[in-house]
Amino acid sequence: MTSGGQHHLLISENERFSPKALAVLEAKARVTSADLPDRASLTAAVRTANTLWIRLRHRIDREVLDAAPNLRFIVTPTTGLNHVDLAAAESRGIRVLSLKGRTEFLRRVCATAEHTVGLMLALMRGVPAAVNHVREGGWNRDLFRGRELDGKTCGIVGFGRLGRLVAGYLKVFGIRVIATDKPGRDVPAEDGVTLLPLDDLLNQADIVSLHVDYSPDNHGFFGERQFALMRPGSFFINTARGELVDETALLHWLQSDQAGGAALDVLAGEDSGGMADHPLVRYAQTANNLLITPHIGGCTYESMSKTEEFMADLWCEALGTPSKEKEGRQ
Repeated sequence: MTSGGQHHLLISENERFSPKALAVLEAKARVTSADLPDRASLTAAVRTANTLWIRLRHRIDREVLDAAPNLRFIVTPTTGLNHVDLAAAESRGIRVLSLKGRTEFLRRVCATAEHTVGLMLALMRGVPAAVNHVREGGWNRDLFRGRELDGKTCGIVGFGRLGRLVAGYLKVFGIRVIATDKPGRDVPAEDGVTLLPLDDLLNQADIVSLHVDYSPDNHGFFGERQFALMRPGSFFINTARGELVDETALLHWLQSDQAGGAALDVLAGEDSGGMADHPLVRYAQTANNLLITPHIGGCTYESMSKTEEFMADLWCEALGTPSKEKEGRQ
């Protein structure tokens, strides 16, 4: 704990926290920097906090907010906000600061887009199974004949910042890119990308990659009907939010003879304590057509430092005292 003012800011996940961002925060507040492993430790620590800084380990719901009577701000360096009960925060007059809508800044944050392409390659080439084969002493390349990206068609569902980044990467691989977005939303055209209605996209794509912002209105929108429209042998990638997908329908599709496979960086109801009982995790333990990573899309040294430093400046502005670094750039 350091002394930098009367405002008390609690960092709940401090592993490899940006030193530059921490210095900015410590100049404006009394900072408690901790690595709180569970809900009990969080609710105990947050009681005197005026600002709670989180990542994705904890779900901030009414129980947590009830334990924090002095809370004024929640800071989360994420674009998705399904780990925060926004209605409960609003009812208590707590301001939630996030990366959502920070389009200009986010153009420089590429980690999730890169991970998306990495998942495609790993899935279509069977990389994890091949690595495990070698670890077990094998060397039979014929067991791992995969698929190339070149010449395929990728359908991007959600053509915002991340969708456009992924499209740019994929075009380098010689992929035909098609995309769709929310009906009625004015989506700028992009060279080499064809915009289509969702049903047409699903009928044409060899790979479907999901990049939609989550909201209660689109919960589980990608379900049985959408999987049925996908081409036989096609691949499904989700690095957005697990709650966008009807996961029962996804599991049924994977178990059918129609699926090429899926790679997921997100699941519904994510729990940092473990997901061993999740049906998709259980399926992935024995099936080679499903890869799952634990929401690591944005988890790089570069992106986490950038976003923490940006959010530190944003929090200072919200507090009414811009950081010296921000003032120096103006």
